[in-house]
Amino acid sequence: MRTKLLFATNNANKLREARQILEPMGFEILSMKDAGVDIEPDETGTTFVRNAEIKACDVYNELEIPMPVIADDSGLCVDALGGRPGVWSARYAPEGERCQKLLDEMKDVPEGKRSAYFECAIVYVDKYVCESFTGRCEGTIGYEERGENGFGYDPIFLRDGRTLAEMSSEEKNAISHRGAAMEKLVSYLKESYGV
Repeated sequence: MRTKLLFATNNANKLREARQILEPMGFEILSMKDAGVDIEPDETGTTFVRNAEIKACDVYNELEIPMPVIADDSGLCVDALGGRPGVWSARYAPEGERCQKLLDEMKDVPEGKRSAYFECAIVYVDKYVCESFTGRCEGTIGYEERGENGFGYDPIFLRDGRTLAEMSSEEKNAISHRGAAMEKLVSYLKESYGV
């Protein structure tokens, strides 16, 4: 029997990515809509872990039939910008304008000083359990948007000469911050619950 996990997100791209990573490992990933939950948790935390915890707990508390909930918070941290946009990555600029705003802010930053990383925190909540797992993907910020795959800042985040948006889903998931955090989550579930 497949283990059901509810992913506390209203982001269709994150939901699709989680399903690509976790379903081959024997998990069934339900959306908030599948579970009849219609809320938008207020991300007031100052860390990725705290924001993921808020989302997971708020959604768990809304469930009529309790089931394990996972939530993630993730973002892009740019060294030349003092770690910005960080936990405010989704609120840095309107949808569709974030990459360009970041490129504009980075226009005078030279090669060799454009290091950045994606960070992801995943929180798992079930009954009296609340566990967190983090993952990171190191890279650099390019000079233009490239690629048709991915979402968010993927078109400007370079890893080994290509943007994440130029990679296939399988390639990206193998190296991504979310993939790394999910791997730790799966190890925990296997050790704790034998799934």
